[in-house]
Amino acid sequence: MKIKSAYIDQLFNEFDYDIELFDTLTFLHSPNGFGKSTLMHLISSSLKGDLKYISDTMFQRMDIGFDEGTVLIVENNGGDLLVQMQRNELETKIDEEEMASLCDVIYIPPERLVLKKRDGHLASALDAYAQELYESIRYAKELGELRPPSRDIAEGKSDAELEFLAKDLKAKLDFIKDGGLEPNLPPRLRFPPSRYELTSNRDEYVQLIGSIADYVDRNYNLAESIIVFKDIVNEIFINKSVVVSESGKLGIQMDNGTALQLSRLSSGEKQILIMFYILLFHATPGSLVIVDEPEISLHVSWQQKLADLFLNICRVRNLQMIVATHSPQVIHDKWDLTVELRPGNA
Repeated sequence: MKIKSAYIDQLFNEFDYDIELFDTLTFLHSPNGFGKSTLMHLISSSLKGDLKYISDTMFQRMDIGFDEGTVLIVENNGGDLLVQMQRNELETKIDEEEMASLCDVIYIPPERLVLKKRDGHLASALDAYAQELYESIRYAKELGELRPPSRDIAEGKSDAELEFLAKDLKAKLDFIKDGGLEPNLPPRLRFPPSRYELTSNRDEYVQLIGSIADYVDRNYNLAESIIVFKDIVNEIFINKSVVVSESGKLGIQMDNGTALQLSRLSSGEKQILIMFYILLFHATPGSLVIVDEPEISLHVSWQQKLADLFLNICRVRNLQMIVATHSPQVIHDKWDLTVELRPGNA
């Protein structure tokens, strides 16, 4: 489900907002003090079932409308919450687990250079994500052996169709290899096979094609995320580039060949790495992503690149994004995708 609208009544006992959202990317802007960040956090908390944040925030009612006609209604009577789902004009109470099941949501707050670990301690977000990426790649490599196929890939398919499928899978394997992952193929079976090889060894090739199809399903998204992440960051960075070693270590290399520790990057460079890592590695297709103040520590020229990059990721990954910003440079030439919080829709 995608969000079509958000309505809030008496935010801070002062503001009423009724906003329409776009299917892919919406920029939300306003002067300071209009509750933009609080509204973004409230939407995120409502879709995560975070009742504590909701009850601690001063407002009377919030409605979140979805594209298939349902509405999440949250009423706050001095911290006493009533949460309901409206379907076909009927309202039914729901709990926090049901709230969290409505859609996946990722919230990227302004304070994103550090994160709180499960034990309550603060840690460098960039170090944590670098370790997470390393473990994901290591896990994928450890499972690089092909497994018996999970389904009959040949059911109803002719030799010609299987040959075409094998060629398509080979192209995807080559792409995955560019991401640093590669399965161990049996040395005695050429892949993709010729029509003669496929016909002569159909049973073996059917098994191999099925196993490779499963491998691609498991690893394509990770490889694509690695490749796109490097492409985006390296398009933005100046005099240096992000690299991912064969073992999965995230690193930085200067154009002169000098290796640079992640901790030595500027605040703006860290912001870029963190934002796009979360977008590409944490947001699943169909998710709602809320980014608050992406312009923090970024040069104007970098800010102007964000709108196109955000929009492309939304389209490729089927994401919906709400970006709250104070910067006209972030919006750049996408003013047709903006909503302003002001008296008039307040």
